[in-house]
Amino acid sequence: MAAKTNPAAPAVLPPRALGRATLARQLLLRRSPMSAKDAVGHLVGLQAQNTKPPYYQLFARLEGVDPAELSGLMESREVVRIVTLRSTIHTHTADDALTLRPLVQPARGRELHMFRKGLAGVDLNRLAVISRGLVEERPRTPKELRGALLAEWPDADPQALTVAARCTLPLVQVTPRGLWGRSGQVALTTVEHWLGRPAEPAPAPDATVLRYLGAFGPASVKDMQRWAGLTRLREAFERLRPQLVTFRDENGVELFDLPDAPRPHPDTPAPPRFLPEFDNVLLGHADRTRVIPPQYKGRNGNGNQAYGTVLVDGFVAAIWRHGVPGGRDGGEGTVTVQELGRLSRAERDAVTEEGLRMLAASVPTDPSAHDIRFAPFVDFAD
Repeated sequence: MAAKTNPAAPAVLPPRALGRATLARQLLLRRSPMSAKDAVGHLVGLQAQNTKPPYYQLFARLEGVDPAELSGLMESREVVRIVTLRSTIHTHTADDALTLRPLVQPARGRELHMFRKGLAGVDLNRLAVISRGLVEERPRTPKELRGALLAEWPDADPQALTVAARCTLPLVQVTPRGLWGRSGQVALTTVEHWLGRPAEPAPAPDATVLRYLGAFGPASVKDMQRWAGLTRLREAFERLRPQLVTFRDENGVELFDLPDAPRPHPDTPAPPRFLPEFDNVLLGHADRTRVIPPQYKGRNGNGNQAYGTVLVDGFVAAIWRHGVPGGRDGGEGTVTVQELGRLSRAERDAVTEEGLRMLAASVPTDPSAHDIRFAPFVDFAD
């Protein structure tokens, strides 16, 4: 009897190979001609904790993007700002807002449990009914909503009441909040009221797993769970295993991927890219060494203060911000790049070219007044 042969072991993908694959999915190896709306959908949303980062994510990824395009999508309600993944605000297409929020609702329940002491005696079902009536009557600021809920439950913790409303209802930030160049204070209503149609029932996660891999793969179960803020996704990956391919990282962790997804050669050139704070590619995995070198872990932020980052050769190599640290001079037309290591002259030239491209898209001033400056790393907060 012939001896049974074991199937070939999955290929091992080092961080550089993983990085190139993810950069290709994230539209960061070469700019895409797709529309802003298609890009928001392809990326399964844009991190939008602050108002400007979604625009800078598109500046880094799309050809000739005009910030007015994304603003127009917000005004026409084709995309919305809503709390979804990791309990943070994301810019999603209307369709995704109606399906992804129900998918991640269990995580909102776990978040709410953290505030249970401040909600002693609060009927959460009644709170949801009262909150919905208030915000659907007209968009309310968090302060207005909190005041109305405190009138009902004066002994409750004010912050906990606001969190409870956000966790029990799918609240969107209505325009002009998030519009390029004008924005406005946060005002909330329900996604159903804003879009004029009901939310979908909570879907099985399988379709979202496939979309996640298309935008962030190859990836592990833990990677997706960290990205989504969910748990217990192993069953969905196992259901999908027959239609996926698998690899291992250098630590032996199993990685899943779509068979036909791009996996460029590790030496594929990766041009510099200026990313905003909380960019998708920096937060899409539990193991982030595919884009953040281990020696720079934690260097792109200080506590709750996050910085923009510069990718060089596909990896975080610097942080950036408008103006000059200390506020001595400059302005939005000046960008300071603080190197985490030492960039070569050629790398500095390429970073300068990319920075000027970003300024041309984002700062409506005379291009001759735009300036990219380099400095050693010193925490911007210092």
